[in-house]
Amino acid sequence: MDKIVVVGAGPAGMMAAIKAAENGASVVLLEKMKRAGKKMLITGKGRCNITNVAEVPELIKNIPGNGKFLNSCIRAFDNEDVQYFFNGIEVPTKVERGGRVFPVSDKAADVVDAMVLQLHELGVKLYTEVKVSEILVQGNKAVGVKTDDGQKFEAEAVILATGGSSYPGTGSTGDGYKMADKIGHKVVTPLPALVPLELEEEWVKDLQGVSLRNVRVTLFADEKRITDMFGEMLFTHFGVSGPIILSLSRKTAQLLEEGSFVELMIDLKPALSFEQLDARVLRDFEKYQRKEMKNALKDLLPGRLIPPILDGAYIEPDRMVNSITKEERHRLINVLKGLLVTVTKTRPIAEAIVTAGGVDVKEINPKTMESKLIKNLYFAGEVVDVDAYTGGYNLQAAFSMGAAAGNWSVWNDEEE
Repeated sequence: MDKIVVVGAGPAGMMAAIKAAENGASVVLLEKMKRAGKKMLITGKGRCNITNVAEVPELIKNIPGNGKFLNSCIRAFDNEDVQYFFNGIEVPTKVERGGRVFPVSDKAADVVDAMVLQLHELGVKLYTEVKVSEILVQGNKAVGVKTDDGQKFEAEAVILATGGSSYPGTGSTGDGYKMADKIGHKVVTPLPALVPLELEEEWVKDLQGVSLRNVRVTLFADEKRITDMFGEMLFTHFGVSGPIILSLSRKTAQLLEEGSFVELMIDLKPALSFEQLDARVLRDFEKYQRKEMKNALKDLLPGRLIPPILDGAYIEPDRMVNSITKEERHRLINVLKGLLVTVTKTRPIAEAIVTAGGVDVKEINPKTMESKLIKNLYFAGEVVDVDAYTGGYNLQAAFSMGAAAGNWSVWNDEEE
């Protein structure tokens, strides 16, 4: 039997170990934390967003970080395969808003426990609290791994699935990048992806906890429009977060790294044109004509958002509504349609949900996930320079890469 050593018991590593064992290999799975799947336990707010039911082209579109590279392995093990796999190990699934797939129990622990049980049933030897420090290479062939305490595990194939650099408390501390770099692989500089953003404006601190739905946020770099997102966002004590902010954060991190001046423009009423919003504001002004401006926008905005909006429009909050000129009203509409904030930095990579960057995909076979530089070395999961938006796409990518690496680590020998 082939002896396969898998490094890292996250979603990609566990799937790789399961697939290799299903193909008859003798598999050793090494995890440095006390238990497997620690990061999976916090995904989807503890519910574990396993995948998304979108068609494959849509899946790939939602993986901005080298999604096209995954075309082969996602088609070989797609979202239907993922659901079939989990249903088969007694984790029934359900589909929610946005096509997101969760376990019926809403418990990430059920997903992890079922995978660990499957590992045991297939005879995979799972060792926890074992930190791998080096991939052993002879000639141009991977022959095993070495641990921090000098222990060696020989192997006919090695699968590196150590994760990225985000949430280091779960074990993702960039170890795989160092190991890959040491044996000659190019590592694209890791940056935070799916991470909140810090803003320059002091007034955002007063908005901590204010959530906005159905807004459009446009990303600008050096006053040039880059992209936009529609959906929900949240103000925090340091800046902004929420689904659309997280989706914009990957590009934001790259732009900041390049030294660009980065701004976000928030359209608070994207469903209304300037003229339609003007008509709406006029109706409110008619309704509250004898009130002060700070009390006249309560039907339109959350209370705490009114002061910065009025400030942006250069309107004193205690001005009477019936004294507002047409020019001032139009300034107000422009702020409602384009509230500008300045991004100073992302939150630290340790707070990112996923990492952008990692082992360069140009040096990996996209069908098999085998290294193009070192035979019998495979990569899977976040250690690879692949990252996706929220919605189940990151776990789908991890499972697809893990399945490819697990299968081909066994099948390659059969082909020779």
